[in-house]
Amino acid sequence: MGKLMIINGSPRAPISNSKKYADIFKGLWKGEIYEYNVTSKKHSEACKSALECSDLLFVFPLYADSLPVTLMHFLKEMEKHKFFIKPKVHVIINCGFIEPEQNNTACDMIRIFCKQNGFIEGAFLRIGSGEAILTTPFAFLIKRKIKRFVKYIINGKSVNMKTTMPLPKKVFLSASTKYWLTLGAKNGINKQQMESMKIE
Repeated sequence: MGKLMIINGSPRAPISNSKKYADIFKGLWKGEIYEYNVTSKKHSEACKSALECSDLLFVFPLYADSLPVTLMHFLKEMEKHKFFIKPKVHVIINCGFIEPEQNNTACDMIRIFCKQNGFIEGAFLRIGSGEAILTTPFAFLIKRKIKRFVKYIINGKSVNMKTTMPLPKKVFLSASTKYWLTLGAKNGINKQQMESMKIE
């Protein structure tokens, strides 16, 4: 088992859901791990550490059907470094939608990056309802799926996995709407203001 680097691509890296998913992974991975939060903006140093790794794991949230710009800056820096041994690239991506398929476009962007730069495509895990699932009784689904994800990486398999809360879409939308309205009220924002397209 070689060295693995976890790259947290979230704009909220130190307090993000991505960190929580990375922590679950770390508890299951027995090999050596480097960690890097893209918010630290020490991309060149991190890329030098990545040169020593056999595997890279990108953990990040979906932003507007795409990659967070913080992660895109890191990928641009990676393109400047010459990897003599090409690591396998793995992904754990989460989105607030219940459908994990919402993450497909962002995953394809990582695949294109790998193809253009000669990196090897590894295991991908797409998580739906990622903002909520860890605080529900369905959290065990994530832990079970990440456990399988780790095994696939160890065995060198390239797989495309997904998971989400097993709820009807109407139930999920009702619960999520209630959550956001309650959170808005705590911050002095009502439903009409939240639905407005105006930015102050």
